[in-house]
Amino acid sequence: MTKEEILRLDRRHVWHPCTQEKDHEALPPIPIARGDGAYLYDFDGKGYIDGVSSWWVNLFGHNHPRLNRALSKQAGKVAHHIFAGFTHEPAATLAARLCELAPPGLEKVFFTDNGSAAVEAALKMSFQYWRQTGQGEKTRFVSITEAYHGETLGALSVGGCGLYKDIYQPLLLDGFQVQGPDCFRCPYGCERESCNAECFAAMEEVVAEHHRQIAAVIIEPLIQCAAGMRIYPPIYLKKLRELCDRWRIHYIADEIAVGFGRTGRLFANEHAGVSPDLLCLSKGITGGYMPLSVVLTRQEMYDAFYDDYATLKAFLHSHSYSGNPLACALACEVLNIFTEEKILEKMVPKMAILASQKHRFEALPQVGEFRQLGLVGAIELVRDKVGKTPYPWQERRGYAVYRKALEKGALLRPLGNVVYFMPPLTIEKADLSRLVDIAYEAIVEVTAD
Repeated sequence: MTKEEILRLDRRHVWHPCTQEKDHEALPPIPIARGDGAYLYDFDGKGYIDGVSSWWVNLFGHNHPRLNRALSKQAGKVAHHIFAGFTHEPAATLAARLCELAPPGLEKVFFTDNGSAAVEAALKMSFQYWRQTGQGEKTRFVSITEAYHGETLGALSVGGCGLYKDIYQPLLLDGFQVQGPDCFRCPYGCERESCNAECFAAMEEVVAEHHRQIAAVIIEPLIQCAAGMRIYPPIYLKKLRELCDRWRIHYIADEIAVGFGRTGRLFANEHAGVSPDLLCLSKGITGGYMPLSVVLTRQEMYDAFYDDYATLKAFLHSHSYSGNPLACALACEVLNIFTEEKILEKMVPKMAILASQKHRFEALPQVGEFRQLGLVGAIELVRDKVGKTPYPWQERRGYAVYRKALEKGALLRPLGNVVYFMPPLTIEKADLSRLVDIAYEAIVEVTAD
Protein backbone atom coordinates (compact mmCIF):
# COMPACT_ATOMS: atom_id res chain seq x y z
CA MET A 1 0.00 0.00 0.00
CA THR A 2 1.08 3.56 -0.57
CA LYS A 3 1.23 6.16 2.17
CA GLU A 4 -1.84 7.84 0.69
CA GLU A 5 -3.85 4.61 0.68
CA ILE A 6 -2.99 3.93 4.32
CA LEU A 7 -4.02 7.45 5.34
CA ARG A 8 -7.28 7.21 3.40
CA LEU A 9 -8.28 3.97 5.12
CA ASP A 10 -7.06 5.23 8.48
CA ARG A 11 -9.12 8.39 8.21
CA ARG A 12 -12.20 6.44 7.25
CA HIS A 13 -12.06 3.64 9.81
CA VAL A 14 -9.46 4.06 12.60
CA TRP A 15 -10.07 5.62 16.02
CA HIS A 16 -6.64 6.28 17.57
CA PRO A 17 -5.94 5.97 21.33
CA CYS A 18 -5.54 8.98 23.58
CA THR A 19 -6.17 11.29 20.63
CA GLN A 20 -8.53 14.09 19.69
CA GLU A 21 -9.11 12.91 16.13
CA LYS A 22 -9.85 16.44 14.96
CA ASP A 23 -6.14 17.19 15.46
CA HIS A 24 -5.45 14.93 12.49
CA GLU A 25 -7.07 17.44 10.19
CA ALA A 26 -3.99 19.60 10.68
CA LEU A 27 -1.44 16.87 11.43
CA PRO A 28 -2.35 13.49 9.92
CA PRO A 29 -0.87 10.38 11.57
CA ILE A 30 2.49 9.37 10.13
CA PRO A 31 2.47 5.96 8.43
CA ILE A 32 5.51 4.01 9.60
CA ALA A 33 7.19 1.68 7.13
CA ARG A 34 9.79 0.09 9.38
CA GLY A 35 11.82 0.38 12.56
CA ASP A 36 15.50 -0.11 13.25
CA GLY A 37 17.15 0.36 16.66
CA ALA A 38 16.09 3.66 18.19
CA TYR A 39 14.57 4.86 14.91
CA LEU A 40 11.20 4.68 13.20
CA TYR A 41 11.10 5.36 9.45
CA ASP A 42 8.16 6.71 7.47
CA PHE A 43 7.26 5.92 3.86
CA ASP A 44 9.39 8.81 2.63
CA GLY A 45 12.45 7.37 4.35
CA LYS A 46 12.58 10.01 7.08
CA GLY A 47 13.84 8.70 10.41
CA TYR A 48 12.50 9.66 13.84
CA ILE A 49 14.41 8.95 17.05
CA ASP A 50 11.89 7.12 19.24
CA GLY A 51 12.44 9.24 22.32
CA VAL A 52 9.53 7.70 24.25
CA SER A 53 10.11 4.02 23.39
CA SER A 54 6.72 3.97 21.67
CA TRP A 55 4.78 4.44 24.91
CA TRP A 56 7.57 3.07 27.08
CA VAL A 57 7.61 -0.50 25.73
CA ASN A 58 10.60 -0.76 23.37
CA LEU A 59 13.38 -1.56 25.81
CA PHE A 60 15.96 -2.47 23.17
CA GLY A 61 14.65 -0.58 20.17
CA HIS A 62 12.88 -1.77 17.05
CA ASN A 63 13.55 -4.82 14.89
CA HIS A 64 15.91 -6.38 17.42
CA PRO A 65 17.59 -9.46 15.90
CA ARG A 66 17.58 -11.56 19.07
CA LEU A 67 13.93 -10.84 19.78
CA ASN A 68 13.06 -11.53 16.14
CA ARG A 69 14.69 -14.94 16.41
CA ALA A 70 13.02 -15.75 19.73
CA LEU A 71 9.61 -14.89 18.29
CA SER A 72 10.18 -16.94 15.15
CA LYS A 73 11.52 -19.94 17.05
CA GLN A 74 8.54 -20.06 19.40
CA ALA A 75 6.07 -19.50 16.54
CA GLY A 76 7.43 -22.67 14.96
CA LYS A 77 6.38 -24.65 18.04
CA VAL A 78 3.08 -23.23 19.29
CA ALA A 79 1.74 -19.68 19.14
CA HIS A 80 -0.94 -20.01 21.80
CA HIS A 81 -2.82 -22.52 23.88
CA ILE A 82 -5.19 -22.40 26.80
CA PHE A 83 -3.32 -21.70 30.04
CA ALA A 84 -5.91 -23.20 32.41
CA GLY A 85 -4.96 -26.82 32.99
CA PHE A 86 -1.95 -26.55 30.65
CA THR A 87 1.49 -24.96 30.82
CA HIS A 88 4.60 -24.56 28.69
CA GLU A 89 8.33 -24.02 29.01
CA PRO A 90 8.52 -20.26 28.34
CA ALA A 91 5.93 -19.47 31.05
CA ALA A 92 7.51 -21.75 33.64
CA THR A 93 10.99 -20.43 32.87
CA LEU A 94 9.87 -16.80 32.91
CA ALA A 95 8.05 -17.19 36.23
CA ALA A 96 11.08 -18.78 37.86
CA ARG A 97 13.46 -16.13 36.57
CA LEU A 98 11.23 -13.23 37.55
CA CYS A 99 10.97 -14.57 41.10
CA GLU A 100 14.75 -14.90 41.21
CA LEU A 101 15.33 -11.32 39.99
CA ALA A 102 12.49 -9.50 41.75
CA PRO A 103 12.72 -7.99 45.24
CA PRO A 104 12.90 -10.72 47.92
CA GLY A 105 9.78 -12.56 49.02
CA LEU A 106 7.92 -12.59 45.70
CA GLU A 107 7.50 -16.26 44.84
CA LYS A 108 4.37 -16.63 42.69
CA VAL A 109 3.55 -15.23 39.24
CA PHE A 110 0.09 -14.65 37.80
CA PHE A 111 -0.07 -13.94 34.07
CA THR A 112 -2.31 -11.35 32.44
CA ASP A 113 -2.01 -9.50 29.15
CA ASN A 114 -1.67 -5.74 29.68
CA GLY A 115 -0.86 -3.23 32.40
CA SER A 116 -4.42 -2.34 33.36
CA ALA A 117 -5.29 -6.03 33.62
CA ALA A 118 -2.35 -6.59 35.97
CA VAL A 119 -3.57 -3.78 38.22
CA GLU A 120 -7.12 -5.17 38.17
CA ALA A 121 -5.80 -8.60 39.12
CA ALA A 122 -3.71 -7.20 41.96
CA LEU A 123 -6.66 -5.25 43.38
CA LYS A 124 -8.87 -8.34 43.21
CA MET A 125 -6.23 -10.54 44.82
CA SER A 126 -5.86 -8.16 47.74
CA PHE A 127 -9.61 -7.79 48.20
CA GLN A 128 -10.25 -11.55 48.04
CA TYR A 129 -7.30 -12.34 50.30
CA TRP A 130 -8.80 -10.32 53.13
CA ARG A 131 -12.25 -11.87 52.66
CA GLN A 132 -10.77 -15.36 52.78
CA THR A 133 -8.67 -14.66 55.87
CA GLY A 134 -11.51 -13.33 58.01
CA GLN A 135 -11.08 -9.58 57.42
CA GLY A 136 -13.79 -8.89 54.89
CA GLU A 137 -14.15 -5.28 56.03
CA LYS A 138 -10.93 -4.45 54.15
CA THR A 139 -12.50 -3.41 50.85
CA ARG A 140 -11.00 -0.05 49.95
CA PHE A 141 -7.77 1.07 48.32
CA VAL A 142 -5.46 4.02 48.86
CA SER A 143 -3.73 5.80 45.99
CA ILE A 144 -2.03 9.15 45.59
CA THR A 145 -2.97 12.26 43.67
CA GLU A 146 -2.01 12.32 39.99
CA ALA A 147 -1.50 8.54 40.03
CA TYR A 148 -1.96 6.59 36.82
CA HIS A 149 -2.61 2.84 36.94
CA GLY A 150 -4.48 2.22 33.70
CA GLU A 151 -7.81 2.97 32.11
CA THR A 152 -10.10 0.07 32.90
CA LEU A 153 -12.65 0.94 35.58
CA GLY A 154 -10.88 -0.66 38.53
CA ALA A 155 -7.55 0.85 37.50
CA LEU A 156 -9.17 4.26 36.99
CA SER A 157 -10.65 4.01 40.47
CA VAL A 158 -7.17 4.08 41.99
CA GLY A 159 -5.92 6.68 39.53
CA GLY A 160 -5.62 10.37 40.24
CA CYS A 161 -5.30 11.98 36.80
CA GLY A 162 -8.52 13.87 36.30
CA LEU A 163 -8.04 14.00 32.53
CA TYR A 164 -8.58 10.25 32.35
CA LYS A 165 -10.79 9.71 35.38
CA ASP A 166 -13.25 12.52 36.02
CA ILE A 167 -15.83 11.75 33.35
CA TYR A 168 -16.16 8.14 34.58
CA GLN A 169 -16.42 9.02 38.28
CA PRO A 170 -20.00 7.70 38.68
CA LEU A 171 -18.79 4.23 37.61
CA LEU A 172 -15.75 3.96 39.88
CA LEU A 173 -14.91 2.28 43.18
CA ASP A 174 -14.86 4.38 46.32
CA GLY A 175 -11.35 4.61 47.73
CA PHE A 176 -9.02 7.04 49.46
CA GLN A 177 -6.91 9.51 47.51
CA VAL A 178 -3.94 10.93 49.41
CA GLN A 179 -1.89 13.97 48.47
CA GLY A 180 1.20 12.55 46.82
CA PRO A 181 4.76 13.87 46.55
CA ASP A 182 5.37 16.82 44.24
CA CYS A 183 9.05 17.60 44.66
CA PHE A 184 9.08 20.41 42.09
CA ARG A 185 6.42 22.33 44.00
CA CYS A 186 7.07 20.91 47.47
CA PRO A 187 4.73 22.52 50.03
CA TYR A 188 7.35 21.87 52.72
CA GLY A 189 10.10 23.70 50.84
CA CYS A 190 12.28 20.59 50.82
CA GLU A 191 14.71 19.33 48.20
CA ARG A 192 14.21 15.96 46.51
CA GLU A 193 17.81 14.88 47.16
CA SER A 194 17.86 15.63 50.90
CA CYS A 195 14.31 15.45 52.24
CA ASN A 196 12.86 12.94 54.66
CA ALA A 197 9.61 12.60 52.68
CA GLU A 198 7.81 15.04 54.94
CA CYS A 199 4.89 14.81 52.52
CA PHE A 200 4.35 11.21 53.67
CA ALA A 201 2.43 12.59 56.65
CA ALA A 202 -0.71 12.73 54.49
CA MET A 203 -0.47 8.98 53.83
CA GLU A 204 0.16 8.19 57.50
CA GLU A 205 -2.87 10.17 58.57
CA VAL A 206 -5.31 8.47 56.20
CA VAL A 207 -4.01 4.96 56.85
CA ALA A 208 -3.97 5.38 60.62
CA GLU A 209 -7.58 6.55 60.60
CA HIS A 210 -9.01 4.07 58.10
CA HIS A 211 -6.72 1.02 58.22
CA ARG A 212 -9.55 -1.33 59.18
CA GLN A 213 -11.20 -0.60 55.84
CA ILE A 214 -8.04 -0.54 53.72
CA ALA A 215 -7.01 -3.57 51.70
CA ALA A 216 -3.96 -2.05 50.02
CA VAL A 217 -2.01 1.02 48.99
CA ILE A 218 -1.08 1.15 45.31
CA ILE A 219 1.68 3.40 44.02
CA GLU A 220 4.05 3.93 41.08
CA PRO A 221 7.50 3.58 42.68
CA LEU A 222 9.76 6.65 42.34
CA ILE A 223 8.25 8.07 39.12
CA GLN A 224 4.64 9.07 38.55
CA CYS A 225 4.90 8.80 34.81
CA ALA A 226 1.59 10.03 33.34
CA ALA A 227 1.54 12.83 35.93
CA GLY A 228 4.49 14.40 34.12
CA MET A 229 7.37 12.18 35.18
CA ARG A 230 7.16 13.33 38.80
CA ILE A 231 10.21 11.88 40.51
CA TYR A 232 10.30 11.42 44.29
CA PRO A 233 12.91 9.96 46.68
CA PRO A 234 13.21 6.30 47.82
CA ILE A 235 12.60 7.26 51.47
CA TYR A 236 8.91 7.58 50.58
CA LEU A 237 8.78 3.89 49.65
CA LYS A 238 10.68 2.89 52.82
CA LYS A 239 8.11 4.72 54.90
CA LEU A 240 5.28 3.16 52.94
CA ARG A 241 6.59 -0.37 53.48
CA GLU A 242 6.86 0.26 57.23
CA LEU A 243 3.38 1.78 57.35
CA CYS A 244 1.82 -1.16 55.52
CA ASP A 245 3.54 -3.59 57.88
CA ARG A 246 2.42 -1.62 60.93
CA TRP A 247 -1.27 -1.61 59.98
CA ARG A 248 -1.23 -4.93 58.10
CA ILE A 249 -2.30 -3.76 54.66
CA HIS A 250 -0.88 -4.69 51.28
CA TYR A 251 1.63 -2.63 49.33
CA ILE A 252 0.94 -2.91 45.58
CA ALA A 253 3.82 -1.65 43.44
CA ASP A 254 2.86 -0.65 39.92
CA GLU A 255 6.18 -0.97 38.08
CA ILE A 256 4.48 -1.35 34.72
CA ALA A 257 6.28 1.71 33.35
CA VAL A 258 9.37 1.94 35.57
CA GLY A 259 10.36 -1.73 35.75
CA PHE A 260 13.01 -3.45 33.63
CA GLY A 261 15.86 -1.01 33.97
CA ARG A 262 14.18 2.33 33.34
CA THR A 263 15.40 3.78 36.65
CA GLY A 264 18.92 2.40 36.34
CA ARG A 265 18.11 -0.73 38.31
CA LEU A 266 16.05 -3.68 37.16
CA PHE A 267 13.18 -2.73 39.48
CA ALA A 268 12.50 0.66 41.06
CA ASN A 269 11.87 -0.83 44.52
CA GLU A 270 15.54 -1.80 44.63
CA HIS A 271 16.45 1.87 45.15
CA ALA A 272 14.56 1.78 48.45
CA GLY A 273 15.59 -1.75 49.42
CA VAL A 274 11.97 -2.82 49.95
CA SER A 275 9.69 -5.53 48.61
CA PRO A 276 6.02 -5.03 47.80
CA ASP A 277 3.32 -7.58 48.51
CA LEU A 278 2.18 -7.46 44.90
CA LEU A 279 4.30 -6.30 41.97
CA CYS A 280 2.68 -5.41 38.63
CA LEU A 281 4.89 -5.57 35.52
CA SER A 282 4.19 -5.07 31.82
CA LYS A 283 5.25 -2.70 28.98
CA GLY A 284 8.96 -3.50 28.50
CA ILE A 285 8.60 -7.10 29.62
CA THR A 286 8.57 -8.37 25.99
CA GLY A 287 10.79 -5.62 24.62
CA GLY A 288 7.79 -3.99 22.97
CA TYR A 289 6.95 -6.96 20.78
CA MET A 290 3.76 -8.37 22.31
CA PRO A 291 1.26 -7.63 25.10
CA LEU A 292 2.07 -9.38 28.36
CA SER A 293 1.81 -8.54 32.03
CA VAL A 294 2.34 -10.31 35.32
CA VAL A 295 1.54 -9.92 39.00
CA LEU A 296 4.19 -11.24 41.35
CA THR A 297 3.12 -11.96 44.91
CA ARG A 298 4.03 -13.76 48.10
CA GLN A 299 3.44 -17.37 49.11
CA GLU A 300 1.09 -16.16 51.85
CA MET A 301 -1.17 -14.58 49.24
CA TYR A 302 -1.18 -17.77 47.14
CA ASP A 303 -1.93 -19.94 50.16
CA ALA A 304 -5.11 -17.99 50.96
CA PHE A 305 -6.57 -19.20 47.65
CA TYR A 306 -5.32 -22.79 47.87
CA ASP A 307 -8.08 -25.13 49.06
CA ASP A 308 -10.59 -27.74 47.98
CA TYR A 309 -12.69 -26.68 45.00
CA ALA A 310 -15.90 -26.74 47.05
CA THR A 311 -14.67 -23.85 49.21
CA LEU A 312 -14.81 -21.58 46.12
CA LYS A 313 -11.57 -19.86 47.09
CA ALA A 314 -9.88 -20.09 43.67
CA PHE A 315 -8.85 -16.86 41.97
CA LEU A 316 -11.33 -16.88 39.08
CA HIS A 317 -9.67 -14.21 36.99
CA SER A 318 -8.76 -15.10 33.42
CA HIS A 319 -7.78 -13.65 30.06
CA SER A 320 -7.82 -15.54 26.78
CA TYR A 321 -4.15 -14.72 26.16
CA SER A 322 -2.89 -15.36 29.69
CA GLY A 323 0.58 -16.88 29.58
CA ASN A 324 0.81 -16.60 25.79
CA PRO A 325 3.82 -18.70 24.68
CA LEU A 326 5.05 -16.16 22.11
CA ALA A 327 5.02 -13.34 24.66
CA CYS A 328 6.64 -15.47 27.36
CA ALA A 329 9.41 -16.60 24.99
CA LEU A 330 10.11 -12.97 24.15
CA ALA A 331 10.18 -12.03 27.84
CA CYS A 332 12.68 -14.80 28.56
CA GLU A 333 14.91 -13.45 25.80
CA VAL A 334 14.58 -9.92 27.21
CA LEU A 335 16.01 -11.21 30.49
CA ASN A 336 18.79 -13.00 28.60
CA ILE A 337 19.70 -9.76 26.83
CA PHE A 338 19.81 -7.86 30.11
CA THR A 339 22.30 -10.35 31.53
CA GLU A 340 24.39 -11.31 28.53
CA GLU A 341 24.71 -7.82 27.04
CA LYS A 342 25.17 -6.08 30.41
CA ILE A 343 22.43 -3.58 29.66
CA LEU A 344 22.38 -1.92 33.09
CA GLU A 345 26.15 -1.39 33.07
CA LYS A 346 26.05 0.10 29.57
CA MET A 347 23.33 2.53 30.63
CA VAL A 348 25.65 4.38 33.03
CA PRO A 349 27.33 6.70 30.50
CA LYS A 350 23.96 7.40 28.86
CA MET A 351 22.48 8.32 32.21
CA ALA A 352 25.41 10.70 32.62
CA ILE A 353 24.56 12.35 29.29
CA LEU A 354 21.04 13.04 30.54
CA ALA A 355 22.26 14.25 33.92
CA SER A 356 24.63 16.69 32.23
CA GLN A 357 21.71 18.49 30.61
CA LYS A 358 20.22 19.86 33.82
CA HIS A 359 21.96 23.23 33.83
CA ARG A 360 21.54 23.66 30.08
CA PHE A 361 17.76 23.26 30.19
CA GLU A 362 17.22 25.06 33.48
CA ALA A 363 19.02 28.10 32.05
CA LEU A 364 16.07 28.57 29.70
CA PRO A 365 13.61 31.15 31.06
CA GLN A 366 10.59 28.90 30.47
CA VAL A 367 12.00 25.73 32.05
CA GLY A 368 11.11 25.31 35.71
CA GLU A 369 12.95 22.06 36.34
CA PHE A 370 14.96 19.35 34.65
CA ARG A 371 14.65 16.10 36.61
CA GLN A 372 16.11 12.68 35.92
CA LEU A 373 16.27 9.13 37.22
CA GLY A 374 18.01 6.41 35.28
CA LEU A 375 17.34 6.88 31.59
CA VAL A 376 14.20 8.89 32.24
CA GLY A 377 14.48 12.66 32.01
CA ALA A 378 11.82 15.37 32.15
CA ILE A 379 11.68 19.10 31.42
CA GLU A 380 8.81 21.03 33.01
CA LEU A 381 7.80 24.13 31.06
CA VAL A 382 6.47 27.10 33.03
CA ARG A 383 5.09 30.50 32.15
CA ASP A 384 6.73 32.07 35.20
CA LYS A 385 9.98 30.58 36.48
CA VAL A 386 9.99 32.29 39.87
CA GLY A 387 6.43 31.34 40.78
CA LYS A 388 6.63 27.99 38.96
CA THR A 389 3.38 28.99 37.25
CA PRO A 390 2.45 26.51 34.52
CA TYR A 391 1.34 27.45 31.06
CA PRO A 392 -2.46 27.20 30.74
CA TRP A 393 -3.23 23.74 29.42
CA GLN A 394 -5.34 25.27 26.65
CA GLU A 395 -2.16 26.67 25.04
CA ARG A 396 -0.88 23.11 24.43
CA ARG A 397 2.77 24.08 24.62
CA GLY A 398 3.82 20.45 24.96
CA TYR A 399 1.89 19.53 21.82
CA ALA A 400 3.64 22.35 19.99
CA VAL A 401 7.01 20.90 21.09
CA TYR A 402 5.88 17.50 19.79
CA ARG A 403 5.13 18.97 16.36
CA LYS A 404 8.42 20.86 16.19
CA ALA A 405 10.35 17.75 17.23
CA LEU A 406 8.70 15.69 14.49
CA GLU A 407 9.89 18.20 11.92
CA LYS A 408 13.41 17.82 13.27
CA GLY A 409 13.33 14.00 13.35
CA ALA A 410 12.36 12.97 16.88
CA LEU A 411 9.30 11.40 18.45
CA LEU A 412 8.56 13.17 21.73
CA ARG A 413 5.09 12.90 23.22
CA PRO A 414 4.94 15.47 26.04
CA LEU A 415 2.65 15.12 29.04
CA GLY A 416 0.94 18.50 29.18
CA ASN A 417 3.71 21.00 29.92
CA VAL A 418 6.29 18.29 30.55
CA VAL A 419 8.63 17.21 27.76
CA TYR A 420 10.31 13.93 28.66
CA PHE A 421 12.81 11.34 27.49
CA MET A 422 12.32 7.60 27.90
CA PRO A 423 14.31 6.19 24.99
CA PRO A 424 15.27 2.56 24.39
CA LEU A 425 17.91 1.47 26.89
CA THR A 426 20.16 0.53 23.97
CA ILE A 427 20.04 3.93 22.26
CA GLU A 428 23.44 5.00 20.95
CA LYS A 429 25.04 7.87 22.84
CA ALA A 430 25.17 10.01 19.69
CA ASP A 431 21.46 9.46 19.08
CA LEU A 432 20.66 10.31 22.71
CA SER A 433 22.61 13.55 22.40
CA ARG A 434 20.80 14.37 19.17
CA LEU A 435 17.45 13.63 20.81
CA VAL A 436 18.26 16.03 23.64
CA ASP A 437 19.38 18.70 21.16
CA ILE A 438 16.14 18.41 19.21
CA ALA A 439 14.10 18.78 22.39
CA TYR A 440 16.13 21.84 23.36
CA GLU A 441 15.69 23.46 19.96
CA ALA A 442 11.97 22.72 19.90
CA ILE A 443 11.44 24.17 23.38
CA VAL A 444 13.35 27.33 22.51
CA GLU A 445 11.24 27.86 19.40
CA VAL A 446 7.90 27.10 21.09
CA THR A 447 8.59 29.38 24.07
CA ALA A 448 10.20 32.21 22.10
CA ASP A 449 7.28 34.56 22.83
